[in-house]
Amino acid sequence: MIERLTAADSALVDDITRLVNLVYDESERGLWHAGATRTDPNEVASLLVAGELVADRRDGRLAGVVRVQLLDDQTGEFGLLAADPARRGQGIGRDLVAWVESAVRATGRRAMQLELLVPRGGRLASKEFLHAWYTRLGYEQTRIGAIEEHYPALAPMLAVPTDYRVYRKLLV
Repeated sequence: MIERLTAADSALVDDITRLVNLVYDESERGLWHAGATRTDPNEVASLLVAGELVADRRDGRLAGVVRVQLLDDQTGEFGLLAADPARRGQGIGRDLVAWVESAVRATGRRAMQLELLVPRGGRLASKEFLHAWYTRLGYEQTRIGAIEEHYPALAPMLAVPTDYRVYRKLLV
C-alpha cells in the first residue's frame, strides 16, 4: 500500500533512514568519502513533518520510500527513491514513481523532475542503470550541473568530482 506519510515515530524514522542509507550506500559506492551517509534521522523526521515522504508498505513492512516536493507552480520533483534490495524486481520503485507523478499531476503541475548524482567524467554501473530506467519511464536529461554550484555543502563529502543530472518529464 502506497501512502503519503503524515506522522512520524522513532521506529519509522529509523526504518526510513536505514533503508535510504542502505540503498544509496550501494548505488553511490565510491562517490562519497568513507563514513558519509545519504541522510540521517533528523532530516528524515523533518521531511516527515513536512509531508514530503511517501512509503510503500508490503506485508506490514516498509518496502520503499520516496520524497516528493513541489518546486514551483508548474513542476514537482521526486528524490530519495529507495526500494528494499531484498524485494528487487517487485516494481516498488516503478509504483512509487507512478504514485508521485499522479499526486503532482493532481495539483495541476505539468512536469516532474529528478536529479541523479554521477561521477564527473567517470562511469558507475548503478547510475547507468538508473539513467536507462528513468529514460524508459519517460524522463529526459535536460541539464548537467556541477555539484558545487547547487549543493556546495555536499562537495567536501564527495570522494570524486561529481555532477548532477537533471531529468524532466511532462505530465500529460
